[in-house]
Amino acid sequence: MGKDMFKLGLNLLIISAVAALLLAFTNSVTADTIAKRNEQANAEARKLVLESAQDFEQVKDVKTTNSKGVEVSEIYEAKDASGNTVGYTLKVLPSGYGGTIELMVGIDSAKGQVSGINVVSNSETAGLGAKSTEPEFSDQYKGKPLEELSVLKNGTPGDTEIKAISGATITSTAVTNGVDAAIEVYNNSLK
Repeated sequence: MGKDMFKLGLNLLIISAVAALLLAFTNSVTADTIAKRNEQANAEARKLVLESAQDFEQVKDVKTTNSKGVEVSEIYEAKDASGNTVGYTLKVLPSGYGGTIELMVGIDSAKGQVSGINVVSNSETAGLGAKSTEPEFSDQYKGKPLEELSVLKNGTPGDTEIKAISGATITSTAVTNGVDAAIEVYNNSLK
C-alpha cells in the first residue's frame, strides 16, 4: 500500500511539473504578442478619443491619482502633423460594479473640453453596465467642460451632467469618476 501511494504521488508530481513547464513556455512565447496587441488597442483608443492628433508621446513624472483615488495609468501628449500639442489622452482605471473599468479619455487643450472617451475594457453586467461602451452613453462626454462632472438619474442633463444608464448608476458613476480623474490630472499637472 505504501509503495503504491508513493508511486501515485511521484506520478502526480511529474505530471504537474511537466504541465507547469508547458504553461511557462507558452506564456513566454505569447507574452510579446499579447503586449503588442494591447499597445495597438491602446493606440487605436487614443486616436478614437482625440481624432485631431497625428502622433502621441508618453508623458512621465506626473501625479497619477486624483483626489478621489482613481488611478491614471498612462498619459500621452497628442500632437498634430506640425508637432504642435493639440491635447492629451489619459487612461484611467475607475472601479465599477463588476471591477476595474479601463477607460481612455481625450482632452482637447485648444477647445478646453473633453474630446471623447473610449471604454477599452470592463467587466460590467451585460445588458446594463456594459452599455457604457455604446455611443448613446459615451458620446455624452464629448464637448464637456474641463470641470467636475456629475451623474443625473432622471431629466435632461446640464453642461456638467451625464445622464446615467438606466439600471447601471454604479457603472455610470464609475465612468464619470474616471473622466473627472482625467480632468483633474490635466488641470493640475498638464495645463
